[in-house]
Amino acid sequence: MMYRIIADAAMVVHFAFLAYLAVGGFLAWRWRRTIWAHLAVAGWGLLSIVTGVECPLTVIEDWGRRNAGLAGLPAGGFIDNYIEGVIYPEQYTNLVRLGVAVLVLFSYVGYVLRRQ
Repeated sequence: MMYRIIADAAMVVHFAFLAYLAVGGFLAWRWRRTIWAHLAVAGWGLLSIVTGVECPLTVIEDWGRRNAGLAGLPAGGFIDNYIEGVIYPEQYTNLVRLGVAVLVLFSYVGYVLRRQ
């Protein structure tokens, strides 16, 4: 039971991480110090896309699922299991990534303009 809770908690934190990646820059418009956390999150997101490095949250969720007697995550991990083909069709992956990048850049431009 505890392993299942760990796996589910990792999944929820992963969704929250992705939501913060998309809109966290806008939170910095109000709470300026959060820009540093968002820069770290955006950097990690970019690193994982460019290098394919596996997210620790994916590792934790997979570990929890396997120890709970459930099937592990598929080879593509969290994104392939919960996002691609579920929230948007796989053929739009690059378009979605571009949209998130534009959203993040827009939030940073707004952050800089609001600081002045």
